[in-house]
Amino acid sequence: MAWYDESIFYHIYPLGLTGAPKENTYGAPEHRLNTLLPWIDHIKSIGCNAIYIGPLFESVGHGYETTDYKKLDSRLGDNQDLKNFVAECHAKNIRVIFDGVFNHTGRDFFAFKDIQEKRESSPYRDWYCNVNFGGNNEYNDGFCYENWGGYNLLVKLNQKNPAVKDYICDVIRFWVREFDVDGIRLDAADVLDFDFMKALRQVANEVKPDFWLMGEVIHGDYSRWVNEGTLHSVTNYQLHKALYSGNNDHNFFEIAHTVKRLYEMGGSNANGFQLYNFVDNHDVERIYTKLTNKAHFVPVHILLYTLPGIPSLYYGSEFGIEGRKERFSDDSLRPALNIEDYKNALTENSYTALIAALGRARQQSKALAYGDYRELMLRNRQYAFSRNFEGESVVVTVNNDDSDFVMTVPAGSAAEYVGALSGQKVRVENGTICVNVGANSGEIWLPVTEQTADALSERKPVEFHAQDAVKNTAAPVDEVSSVADTAETDKPVPASDTKPVVSEEKEKEEVSAVSAESSEEFEKGKIAGLQEAIIAIMEKRGPVTDQMRKDVTDNVYHDSLITWIKSFQ
Repeated sequence: MAWYDESIFYHIYPLGLTGAPKENTYGAPEHRLNTLLPWIDHIKSIGCNAIYIGPLFESVGHGYETTDYKKLDSRLGDNQDLKNFVAECHAKNIRVIFDGVFNHTGRDFFAFKDIQEKRESSPYRDWYCNVNFGGNNEYNDGFCYENWGGYNLLVKLNQKNPAVKDYICDVIRFWVREFDVDGIRLDAADVLDFDFMKALRQVANEVKPDFWLMGEVIHGDYSRWVNEGTLHSVTNYQLHKALYSGNNDHNFFEIAHTVKRLYEMGGSNANGFQLYNFVDNHDVERIYTKLTNKAHFVPVHILLYTLPGIPSLYYGSEFGIEGRKERFSDDSLRPALNIEDYKNALTENSYTALIAALGRARQQSKALAYGDYRELMLRNRQYAFSRNFEGESVVVTVNNDDSDFVMTVPAGSAAEYVGALSGQKVRVENGTICVNVGANSGEIWLPVTEQTADALSERKPVEFHAQDAVKNTAAPVDEVSSVADTAETDKPVPASDTKPVVSEEKEKEEVSAVSAESSEEFEKGKIAGLQEAIIAIMEKRGPVTDQMRKDVTDNVYHDSLITWIKSFQ
């Protein structure tokens, strides 16, 4: 157990949030970082206890073409500003991790400048990959080199070079010594050399207790990176995709299947495989923009805060702002915001209130940080699971349908449960709880103890209204009705007194389903045919591994398979 296992991260892209110029003139420091000091209280108020901020250090433009690893970007201020920021966070029990851009540097980095000047005689000629003095590039350097992402602005470091490895390790020691940083997010970790990352892990183990290394990894088997010798965690892009598309498609099977696969990837060890979960960041569209039904903001975030892993919130998304990815620019994903414009968000913006309530629930329950994962109920539009740790069993219920739904699910040994968001109580009968889950909503059911009763006694139920979202960026906000006016309808009701609210269209669907199921052989053949179609499409696109085949054959749910086939289009 370490501090990061119980953390809720707040992700800041500082050049964007502070409104810094797009190009660095390397002039006198502009102390924009100080404008983020008032944000610390806000971050604390919504339940976050850790900040991932970056990139921070001197660079040419967007921050990822570093020119000096030991100097705060002059558009943000000077090193004293960064010291003060971290110190202020620590004073309020908030940890801080920096962005470590160690895969490449900018062209103004001292080692590259030396190569430009001295060419073959430069002692730094082997600091970069595949420097070729017989070639050239668009900058007319008289030599060429390996870049990252196809951009010669980003010169790829030779991480196998011991001098490069030693230099970056020294940078980490400097950041700890100078700024007291608590960890590093490794940019482009999926292309970093593994021996290089192992060296960084050794330094992490030396510089500070529980110094955290988290890597940006898009695809692959995350256990290659997350282990005792390499990194503590990686970005969970697999769950990120499942969370928004699973709600957009009314397909909780996709989310549950992803969680199961990731859980097994970590050896079913919730404590040893804590991935960095998120629904948006500085590289992808805002979650509010991605959701077809804006009301799904609620179940999406309940899942973010309760599924196995470490939740992260991208700055501004707690207000429900838009952000649409543009073809040649990420500016709309990284807007300048003034905290004064949101000073009343906790009381006037139901999305902010939701995030704060989720933060309190997460901090209140050890099971949500360390518990195992057990699936309790799964339908296309309803999903329930439990997190269990040292005798505490937390039950999570979500519903992305436009109608309420009554669930009866297994519970723990407590006699009574209380909703962390609504404050409503429900008794355990015959080992189960029967709860009404509001339309496009959900709940975190905590076992009632003296601590939970005291913590929730003064808390007002959280109500959610989609119109509270902030129209922040150029992309228009879709106007929708209330996500759930659930002050009355969310009350749990005994099963004998209620039935799920089902529309006429849904009743017809259920009748059709019963008719189809009258022939068991027909149903089995239909599922097998869908599975064969998926594998056939995969084979046309490339090699199909045994694990890929297993993922298909393990999925025996008709609607989930249909959605899978649609995803190839």
